[in-house]
Amino acid sequence: MEQIIINIALWFGLYTIVNLSLNLEYGFAGIPNFGRALAVLMGAVAVGGVVNRILIFAYGVSGNIIEASGEVKTIANEIISHNPMYGILLLLLCLITASILGSITGALFILPSAKLSEDYLAITLLAISEVAFMVCNYNVDIIGGYYGVSIPDVLAFIPGKSRMPVFTLITLIVAFLSFIFVEKLTNSPYGRLLRAMRENEDVVEAYGKNVMTLRIKTASIGAAIAALAGALYSLYSVNVIATSFSRVEWTFYPFLMVLLGGAGNNKGVVIGTLTFVTVKILLTMYKHEITYFLHLPFEAVWLEYILFGLLMYLVLLYKPEGLIKE
Repeated sequence: MEQIIINIALWFGLYTIVNLSLNLEYGFAGIPNFGRALAVLMGAVAVGGVVNRILIFAYGVSGNIIEASGEVKTIANEIISHNPMYGILLLLLCLITASILGSITGALFILPSAKLSEDYLAITLLAISEVAFMVCNYNVDIIGGYYGVSIPDVLAFIPGKSRMPVFTLITLIVAFLSFIFVEKLTNSPYGRLLRAMRENEDVVEAYGKNVMTLRIKTASIGAAIAALAGALYSLYSVNVIATSFSRVEWTFYPFLMVLLGGAGNNKGVVIGTLTFVTVKILLTMYKHEITYFLHLPFEAVWLEYILFGLLMYLVLLYKPEGLIKE
């Protein structure tokens, strides 16, 4: 039971960070970012590609990034196990690098399509995200391609079973700080401007505001937040591989959670995230038993996708405002 609670708390923290960033863009600004997985992937690239290369250079390790990352991990873990402050500083470096890279990527990739209408913007962002995913997955020079790369354990100074609860606590702290930031931002004059842009872009432009600039700025902020989740997930896994950042896990599910909780309401998004994550973890654990007991005519592996697809349909049909209205 304790392990189940920790799993729920960890994924709740990770998805809360992503969903708050998506709610800022979609719920408040009306930007249908179907490429949310890209920003999360950039967080992983920051850790596995950028920070790893900094450590490879610092330690004087040679070879390609796949082999060198394993040697760097061994060296760094040995240092961190005797010097906890080194691990904490490395954690902060990873989060800062992820946020910066995410912010730059978010702004650059929406730039060519910021003037498009919502429908075309959504498809364009999805396409860009998929192209970036394929590049990272098949180019071994970025984050090791489909082989992946190893990264140091920033909590190597913490003994075995205590590591996961501590990392979960760190994730929840980052999620809480993200909530405070997004809540303050959306309740500021900037947040009211985003709502106005969502409702009627012409009115916003009539008051002298540039809608394209607003979209780029908001996408940049949202991507910076989402990249934190990618970095944290990579640090938790102590390895980075592109296939861990699929559009189902990091775009479709976040949209479902935002819609379930209530788009444009940060508290609703948090409640929707907790509800979804709890159901998802329990489904993952007991899907074979459920399939057997109900005599379902398909493999247990498909149960999660079918149920969540049906849930998305029902939410859009009967509860489009979510659990808590804006």
